[in-house]
Amino acid sequence: MRLCHQEKLLKLVIDHQGKLLNLSVVNFRRWYCAPIRGKPYNQLSVSAVKEVFKGINVKVESGAGALSQFSDNDYNQAGAKVVDKSNALNSDVILKVRPPLKDEIPTFKSGSTLISFVYPAQNKELVELLAKQNISLFAMDCVPRISRAQVFDALSSMANISGYKAVIEAANHFGRFFTGQITAAGKIPPAKVLVIGGGVAGLSAIGTAKNMGAIVRGFDTRAAVKEQIESLGGEFLEVKIKESGEGGGGYAKEMSPEFIAAEMELFAKQCKEVDIIITTALIPGKKAPILITKEMIASMKPGSVVVDLAAEAGGNIETIKPGEIYTNSNGVVHIGYTDLPSRLPTQSSTLYANNITKYLLSMGQKDHFFVNLEDEVIRGSIVLDNGKLLWPPPPPKVTPPPTPKPVEEIKAVTVVEDTPFNKTFKSAATITAGVTGVTALGLASPNQSFSQMMTTFGLSGIVGYHTVWEVKPALHSPLMSVTNAISGLTAAGGLCVMGGGLTPSNTPQTLALAATFISSINIGGGFLITKRMLDMFKRPSDPPEYHFLYALPGGALLGIYSYGAMNGFPEINHLTFLASSLCCVGALAGLSSQKTARLGNALGMIGVSGGIASTLGLINPDPQTLIQMGAAVGSGALIGTAIASRIKVTDLPQL
Repeated sequence: MRLCHQEKLLKLVIDHQGKLLNLSVVNFRRWYCAPIRGKPYNQLSVSAVKEVFKGINVKVESGAGALSQFSDNDYNQAGAKVVDKSNALNSDVILKVRPPLKDEIPTFKSGSTLISFVYPAQNKELVELLAKQNISLFAMDCVPRISRAQVFDALSSMANISGYKAVIEAANHFGRFFTGQITAAGKIPPAKVLVIGGGVAGLSAIGTAKNMGAIVRGFDTRAAVKEQIESLGGEFLEVKIKESGEGGGGYAKEMSPEFIAAEMELFAKQCKEVDIIITTALIPGKKAPILITKEMIASMKPGSVVVDLAAEAGGNIETIKPGEIYTNSNGVVHIGYTDLPSRLPTQSSTLYANNITKYLLSMGQKDHFFVNLEDEVIRGSIVLDNGKLLWPPPPPKVTPPPTPKPVEEIKAVTVVEDTPFNKTFKSAATITAGVTGVTALGLASPNQSFSQMMTTFGLSGIVGYHTVWEVKPALHSPLMSVTNAISGLTAAGGLCVMGGGLTPSNTPQTLALAATFISSINIGGGFLITKRMLDMFKRPSDPPEYHFLYALPGGALLGIYSYGAMNGFPEINHLTFLASSLCCVGALAGLSSQKTARLGNALGMIGVSGGIASTLGLINPDPQTLIQMGAAVGSGALIGTAIASRIKVTDLPQL
């Protein structure tokens, strides 16, 4: 049956009592119904789920959002209707967090739809009661773990929160810092954390613990998880036995007795070393496997903490008490909370709201509610269809692998090595082509300026190639940044065209002013961001640095040039250009090694300063134009420095 519906807005919340949140789709008609009524989408003010179609009338149980910091007034303002529990249950579509209580089921409208966590394998009696009411039941915990269904995957959303909260709870009950420190009072070692299980919850716990400064170790039976754990900064633990643990639906499979014995031996060793253990291993539809035994707990240090995220399914830790927190006789704190997502109610509400609402709205096409059993997401998660049991779903269709193409026989190829004569001849021919090509340019050169330009171009190309050829990969970004700064010498070209006194008097002078200003931003910002990036390589144990002393050669260059220019020495400009150019080349060469990188940045500043100063001396502007030039260069460099001091050094290439 396809239905047309009126639409408003859906805002879901979770409180840590699993209180009812539901939706009422009222006034269902056949798909050829009257024009849609309701509040336009662009007038809705609450942004829990922006994808809700127009026309859904929403009922929310009074007080449902209180513990999630959402008041009844928030729902009223969003267009929802706040009602009592009995009115909420009497709806066409009910959205909940926890499975319904037995005494709630008789109040459900016959033929209505319920979407919530159900766990049909563990709650068979509950499913039978709902079937008697002709309920259409959808289980959020049965949504297939496929790419298209990721946006509906409430289990992953809640597991992400559980992993994060597990680390926070462990840190709250652990008696030391997570991160290591060296203080005047002594050295503090970092905490060692073991996370068993590399699913969504495990990876969330690993990332959180690592960000808090702990040494993190992770274990999973699936080899594919190794890369994910290591990418988060954790150490992946392995056993000697090689066995694949890949299972269906994103879960690991049950392992062989030999593998289990090997991993138990690994866990026993780790329990003596680590401070915190977080377990996340689950098997769908079965009791959670015991991974940490009483003997292992007894071997842990007093003050250690264990957190069992599988406590609701029986627990991975033999001594855990589901739903409780206690300290055993050995001083090990046991955290067996089964409602960790509810302990971050606001965050859980936001994520679950997105999951369940997008799941609901995926049923059917626009403006129509339709249960399409050919949709693999719907078919995989539906439990009852108007009271008819459809769970478990049929196994997914497996596409047979393509027939491999016949391998063509590879014919042996005999490699004939060049003779010494051929090698030498090819080398000589290459050199001949090069030198004759360059020399032949002399036949086509129109004047001496062209020949001088080609000479400069050729030599600079060779020098630049060999300068940066052996740069270390870690210095690529600083080299790029200092190159940007040196390229700011295009300001020298702008200075040569500027004129008009205090302000430009024509278009070319205006463009020259803009070019000089923009180039100066590169100069000021480029050198500063290079310094900041190089400072990232500093270690506390490094000796002190006195880079301010490089102001001496810079001052000497500018001082000698000023003396020569004021006393009329004719060649002082050209040789100052040469000295500045050599400093810029030295800057690029210096950035190829960690030892000389800071010297390279200083040489770049000296070279650019010398180039700008000698350009000003060569053109000898009038005082008013000089003020204009100084304002352009100074303001540009100041802005570049301000930008470089604010941005993150990883935001490249920005300067």
